[in-house]
Amino acid sequence: MATMTMGRVLAAGAVGLLAALSAGSEVRAQDYPSQDIRLIVGFPPGSGADVFVRFFAEKLRPLAGRTVIVENKTGAASNIATEYVAKSKPDGHTLYPFAATTVAASMHLFKKPPVDVGKALRVAATTSNLAFMLVVDAKGPYKTVAELTEAMQKKGKEANYAVAANPGRIMGAIYKDTAGLSATEVQYRTAPDSLNEMQNGRIDYGLHDPVFALAQQREGRLRILAVSAAKRLESAPEIPTMAESGIPMNLELWWGVMVPAATPDPIVNKINQWFAEIVKMPDTKKFLNDSGADPMTRTPDEAQKMFLVAIKEWGEFVRLAKIEPQ
Repeated sequence: MATMTMGRVLAAGAVGLLAALSAGSEVRAQDYPSQDIRLIVGFPPGSGADVFVRFFAEKLRPLAGRTVIVENKTGAASNIATEYVAKSKPDGHTLYPFAATTVAASMHLFKKPPVDVGKALRVAATTSNLAFMLVVDAKGPYKTVAELTEAMQKKGKEANYAVAANPGRIMGAIYKDTAGLSATEVQYRTAPDSLNEMQNGRIDYGLHDPVFALAQQREGRLRILAVSAAKRLESAPEIPTMAESGIPMNLELWWGVMVPAATPDPIVNKINQWFAEIVKMPDTKKFLNDSGADPMTRTPDEAQKMFLVAIKEWGEFVRLAKIEPQ
């Protein structure tokens, strides 16, 4: 009898603990946000990622009713920012708006990734899909991928190309391998850092994010030859794909808003609601389209499933590109 009584006491205690935890979660969600919200960027101010995050920060402030701070934590190809977010307090006050596909690729581009992103991060919301772009100097002779390829084949080992982010590295490596080029990859801290050398002829071509590429094309400095996705972007339908240009490739990127994996569901749902509302705004669509991105919203569950699939897919892309983990 005593044993049964003790068992009931323990069971009641466990039920009470679960109820308390649940109530605590609800209270946190109701009180959220209770302090400033920080959006983490893995690249320096002025980079394509930074431009994206600062736009969304401005839109988030009135919805959250709190101060929204953008923090640039640069280095290690965005791994410093990824690790920082993954190890931050899971209370919804540290958000990581970034290309989830780039974060997924980090699991295969480095021998010792700082965190297992599939377990350490959770995608609370999505904002857009996009593609990287093959660019050349606007004053140069190359108007098509075929023309560039022929010239680089002739140039042999003297050819080179600029990259500043992991998707650019993969796009460049696949192009190089498929086209039979011997070009040398030159890594830059940011895409703008490569601009002068592309314009003065020291760099033959570049593989860069659409924010940078489209802005420079509008300014007449660079010419975009193709995008990495299998289909043309709705935001830039005039630009052909690499596949159309004879280089089979399907590198489509998408942006998510990531948080530590232990972030409670009610808070994750609130973040999803905010960003879904922002993406629906007409000026957001214009901003995304001007940046070479198409709006995209998903539920947290859908977004997390996409993220786990991306981790596997980008492992295959890295293998196809024959990139040795660093």
